[in-house]
Amino acid sequence: MDVTCYNFKDILTELETDLKNSSFVSIDSEFTGLNYGESTNPLDSPDEYYTKIRTGAQDFLLIQFGLAVFKYNESIKKFTHKAYNFYVFPKPSLRGAPDCRFICQASSIDFLIKNNFNFNKLFLEGIPYLNQNDEQKMRDKLNEKRMRNSLTRTPTCEMASIAVPEEHVKTINDACEKISDFLKNKTLEEITLDSCNGFVRKLIYQEAWKKFSRDELTLETRQYQIVAKRLGTPEEREKLEKDKMDQENTEITDAVGFSKVIRLLSETDTLIVGHNMFLDLCHILHRFCMPLPEKYKDFKQMLHCLFPKVLDTKLMCSSPEFKELIPSTVLSHVMSKINEAPFQLVNVEPEDSNYGYNTSEEKAHEAGYDAYITGVAFLSLAHYLGSISTPKVNPVLPNSPIVQKYINKLYLMKILDTYMNLNGNDPAVKRDNVFHLTFPKEWVYQDINTLFSPYGNIYVTWLTDTSAFVTLSSRDNVLAVTRNLVRAKKVKHGVKVITFNAYHNSRTKSPINDVLNKPSPSIQEAKKRKSHEPQSSTQKKSRVPNFDLRETSSPHNISSIPEETETVSDFENGNHMKTVESKNKISNSPVKTISQDRFFEENEDWN
Repeated sequence: MDVTCYNFKDILTELETDLKNSSFVSIDSEFTGLNYGESTNPLDSPDEYYTKIRTGAQDFLLIQFGLAVFKYNESIKKFTHKAYNFYVFPKPSLRGAPDCRFICQASSIDFLIKNNFNFNKLFLEGIPYLNQNDEQKMRDKLNEKRMRNSLTRTPTCEMASIAVPEEHVKTINDACEKISDFLKNKTLEEITLDSCNGFVRKLIYQEAWKKFSRDELTLETRQYQIVAKRLGTPEEREKLEKDKMDQENTEITDAVGFSKVIRLLSETDTLIVGHNMFLDLCHILHRFCMPLPEKYKDFKQMLHCLFPKVLDTKLMCSSPEFKELIPSTVLSHVMSKINEAPFQLVNVEPEDSNYGYNTSEEKAHEAGYDAYITGVAFLSLAHYLGSISTPKVNPVLPNSPIVQKYINKLYLMKILDTYMNLNGNDPAVKRDNVFHLTFPKEWVYQDINTLFSPYGNIYVTWLTDTSAFVTLSSRDNVLAVTRNLVRAKKVKHGVKVITFNAYHNSRTKSPINDVLNKPSPSIQEAKKRKSHEPQSSTQKKSRVPNFDLRETSSPHNISSIPEETETVSDFENGNHMKTVESKNKISNSPVKTISQDRFFEENEDWN
């Protein structure tokens, strides 16, 4: 079901009931772009990863939001679904509303067009919205306006009079004469004066209140025209004022628009399932709730406060239970795999034919459809876990202990060895075999490989033209590198090697971090939206993943959008003999990888 500004109000009441009766929901989003800031790298901590994504993504727009509501029908022992495909666009829906500026990424727009995205429907029929900050500003402005109006009605209020310019005298006199005739004619309830500019309207207000009593008349502006209305008895005037206030409040409430959907999701506290959903959640918070906080810990707290239960199917597919069965965690690849043994594709019929999809139709990258297949994937993965449990469990419901270990853990794209834990501390990872290297601009991979050749195979993560991280494949050589390269008074001209920890500490002591460590106000606002802090579920112990070596692209290459790299990586297929490219410099030297058992397996795709 496509939802636009024309049918949004009708859908909203229905959706509220659906969410209250849901077993879980799944979501997906489409954006005008992904990231224009500093690229992430495999050695980023979740804190660093969040900072980069926050800086580089928040000026793009979320323009389509898919929501699939799944409900378990006890009588037929099956799940059903209703899917909604929202077109979202922040056009100002009333006077004084924010006029949003945003950016686009050419590859993202091109990709959406190739996948039949309807931009005409977006711009013409997109649902407007206000986040909580903007809504509060609108209400504050309204209250200030009411206060000013109440002051101008008091007899003691004296306002500086503006001399009426000669060229406007006739216009002002004609307007006052029309008002006078209107008051004498008892049959009319109101009249509309001729359209004029703001300065002339101000003069009309000024001169009219010199000649007429506020007890018999009210003036207001509608679409650049002054409307004069007759006032009746004190009771009628009071009702008129109340009706006007109610209308103004309703207009702001309506302008909140799509944000109401997100508030309903937050209030129902249902499980929210997504696939590679970190970016989706960042945009949802920033666009429809409140600005993303600067501090990572505040982001985690705010996200967990608003959405106490989230589950990422990409992270689920990367876990030990699935990583051998699902080599690629791209959503379309996952759907192909769960159609094969040992999986069983869970059939989820639509509750209403107007609100549903089926897995036989291909509507990839329509947010509503992707939300639907994400929910189907979750149910199929959960069904498999139930089938290998002792005793077997069928059906596996969202509150089942079988899936609890995956809740509130978010997959971080390109990060090799950790994830984001919303319930507590993120997994600790060791970086003792990682060194930060500074070198001359002319250096290529072979120069770095030569420097570290006495210490075994290495993995290079390029940062800039003159810096990179170097990871030793064998930790047995850490002490030798520390002694011969880190502590050496002189290695080579223009070359400096320091430990990863030393590099990280130098960055955290930067003056800019003193600013970033200030408390973020957003988390306090998030708490106000909840009547109580959600209780964390019992945290399962998980094995901390070991570091795994992988190549990364040069920082000089602009990353393509996620859907353009939907291929199984060479690494996953066992082809480790790959060249490292940076600054258009190519070396044929092999990069050996280490085979280690990690908790979450990284795939070089973005879906």
